[in-house]
Amino acid sequence: QVQLVESGGGLVQPGGSLRLSCAASGSIFSVVTMGWYRQAPGKQRELAAVLTSGGSTNYANSVKGRFTISRGNAKNTVYLQMNNLKPEDTAVYYCSAVAQSNVYWGQGTQVTVSS
Repeated sequence: QVQLVESGGGLVQPGGSLRLSCAASGSIFSVVTMGWYRQAPGKQRELAAVLTSGGSTNYANSVKGRFTISRGNAKNTVYLQMNNLKPEDTAVYYCSAVAQSNVYWGQGTQVTVSS
């Protein structure tokens, strides 16, 4: 089992920045991939960014060049640095982890981009 706890969401003006954090606990030795997904009202959950245990990253086209996913020194924490935020980035952001063929989710953190 892997438990995920997100933090760092909030309200920001267009063009602003936020950093989301996700702390993993439990069987973290078995985690192979961690990532961030987001779900806007009335839309399906979509990938924002993913980071493999080998260090490879992948981003949605809509966030490339603005978002950066990284791992903390303790390696049980993953961050999503979001710059130049746009109103269309407004969503609930979920941390995810893949371990032993299972997908785990955090509870989500709200990001609202509005003037």
